[in-house]
Formats: sequence, structure tokens, C-alpha cells
Amino acid sequence: MVYILLGTGFEEVEAIAPCDILRRGGVEVAFAGIGGHLVTGSHGIAVKADVTVEEIDRDKLDMIVLPGGLGGVSSMEKSPAARDAIRWAWENEKFVAAICAAPTLLSQLGITEGKRCVCYPGLEHEMGSAKMEDASTVRDGRLLTGRGPGAAIDFGLMLLKVLRGEQAAQQVQTGMVYQNA
Repeated sequence: MVYILLGTGFEEVEAIAPCDILRRGGVEVAFAGIGGHLVTGSHGIAVKADVTVEEIDRDKLDMIVLPGGLGGVSSMEKSPAARDAIRWAWENEKFVAAICAAPTLLSQLGITEGKRCVCYPGLEHEMGSAKMEDASTVRDGRLLTGRGPGAAIDFGLMLLKVLRGEQAAQQVQTGMVYQNA
């Protein structure tokens, strides 16, 4: 099970595109809302979460995904339940994925220390000892990061590849008629 955290002000495309791609690839995905089931993104699009962040079933958790959006990241930072779920996932050897501004929260939690990753341009100074790369997405073991909204499809395909393999990711990419630049 993949849980995608939604906090008020999340970047919609960074949540919806990976969810869609993972579901196309046969992965069970749930949106986990911070502060309730109806969460409004940074561009006014409200999304109904499947569960609240407090209701995440850690026994089923394979991956936790953090969309960016400064408001959404701030919501995650202020939520003890969100921070605990992220920390638990990392400490229990689950995949942890973050895109745009969200890798900065992983840096605060010590998850990106010495790891290769990317974040939204201009936020690199908040990444501590992370090894910043020039790419749209980066995988370093169980840590998966994406640069920003324009990388949301590549990010989703990377998550699918990690969970279901190269062939599943390629099938979804072909079915979507997506050709990355």
C-alpha cells in the first residue's frame, strides 16, 4: 500500500499524477489527509482523502509519498502524525518519496543525510548534507525524490518501477502515450 500525504496547500499535480500512474500499474494507493478527509491544494482543487494521516495502517505501508507545495509541506511539518508516519516508514525500511519542496522536510528529519536527491530549484540550501543532483528524479536506495510539478509523471513512473518493475512502468508509460523529454 502506498500512502500519499495531503496537507492544505499541497501541489495537486504532484499528488494526482503519481497516484494515477501507480493505480494504472496495479498498486493500491490511498490519500491520507492531514486535518480531515477533504483537503484543498495550492490551486484550489479539493481532494477527498481515503483516510486521515492518523488512520494510516502501518502494517500495510510499503511506501509513503510527500507531494510538494509550500502549504502542503508546512502542513506536514506541523502534523505530529505525519512526521511520525514518515519517520516510521524510514526506520522500518519502507520506501520514502518526496517531490518539489517536500524533500526539505525529509532533510529536517535526517533522512536525506549523505543521500543523492533533488528538490525544487532554490531550496537546495535547506537540504543539509544531501548530495544534490541535476535530474528530474533521483533514487538512492529507498529514498526517491523529484524536482517539481513538471517532473510529476517521471516521479510517478519511478515509483511504479520501484514497486512493480521496469516492465510495468514501461507498459503504463506506453499506455499513457508519454514520452519524457
